Amino acid sequence: MSPTKIAKKSDKPLLGQILDLIPYSVFSKAICTYQSDKHCHKYKTYDQLVSMMFGQLNKCHSLREIAQGISISPQFLSDIGLEQSPAKSTMSDGNAKRDWQVFERLYFGLLEHFSGLFSKQAEYKVINEIKGKHIKLVDASIMSVCLNLFPWAKFRTAKGGIKMHVSLDEASMIPDMIHLTEAKVSDRRGVDNFRYPKDTIVVDDRGYFDFGLFLTRIEDQNHFVTRIKGNTVYESTVEKDLPDGKHEHVLKDELIYLSGQAAKKVGIDQIQLRRVAIYKEDENKVIEVITNNLDWEAATIAELYKRRWQIEVFFKLIKQNLQIKTFLGTSENACKAQIFVAMIVYLLLELIRRNISKTYHCFGHFVTLVRVCLTQYNRLEYIVNEIQITVQKARRAYKPPDTGQQKLALG
Repeated sequence: MSPTKIAKKSDKPLLGQILDLIPYSVFSKAICTYQSDKHCHKYKTYDQLVSMMFGQLNKCHSLREIAQGISISPQFLSDIGLEQSPAKSTMSDGNAKRDWQVFERLYFGLLEHFSGLFSKQAEYKVINEIKGKHIKLVDASIMSVCLNLFPWAKFRTAKGGIKMHVSLDEASMIPDMIHLTEAKVSDRRGVDNFRYPKDTIVVDDRGYFDFGLFLTRIEDQNHFVTRIKGNTVYESTVEKDLPDGKHEHVLKDELIYLSGQAAKKVGIDQIQLRRVAIYKEDENKVIEVITNNLDWEAATIAELYKRRWQIEVFFKLIKQNLQIKTFLGTSENACKAQIFVAMIVYLLLELIRRNISKTYHCFGHFVTLVRVCLTQYNRLEYIVNEIQITVQKARRAYKPPDTGQQKLALG
């Protein structure tokens, strides 16, 4: 056998191999923290995680689909670590009653455990002026639900929603902070507990234009780049020179003081800030951003705000490829558990895609590859590296049955 040839067969299905990536120590710590297996004899935390991960990876839209799909054979159940296939009612009770925070703890435990493997994406481009600094992209996304079925998820008069507040590491495209609330909670209030180490760069949109939040980030010695609201009152003190012949998308760069009553009430009116106006050619409009960094080139500020779009890409990826728009339970606990299991799946898939796969796959195609091979007994390394989308010929030519004989047989 060639030393570069990857063995094909495995004694576990692909789902079992993905589950094996979860360290026992990380999982058991989460279980012990929330006592999630206490008074539980059959459908334990592991059983719930396996069932829900199967639903995520196999795009199941109901508990019935999970129950039917996961019970394909006794051997398959044994090889993914289950003693028996879960009943639909058992899964429903587990989703409603087992504390969703055990899956939140597991996600962040896995993120910490594998942190060294998510340093940067292969295609990541460094901004030289801020090389070595951590950039966090902050935004929120809403999963709409029926208010009659999800009365706790208040949004509008006749509409419900679950809001996912995320801090995304810009280099790795992995969320390092997640907060789930009902949709009526404002973007700003959803990040009250998002605090960062010194010198972190935080990039966000107009929903986070808040003087109290600015002051917190200044006190934490963070840098922020935020889009300005149109009615902001400020005084311009110095207009900085723009370089000739380059960065022509930067229209204005000036130092300002916020002078409105709200700024004075918070106490930020005496802190010098910076306003940069950027022309966005694809939309033919001008974007104005505010930052507390007075030294970087205006082009660096513009590039930082441009990269905020990456968090929109992240939300699009998970909504298109994971099950976080169709919920398998209506309680707050069930919905939050499902979202965090989806994030565990996202983390594990990215771990495989970036560290085990030597062939480039975009995330959507990679999810499809895993889904169609989920119950196969082929090695994970073989599936992600050797299976290609190509035209295959059958070993024997297909011969259609004689029409007359077929009619005779049916008759």
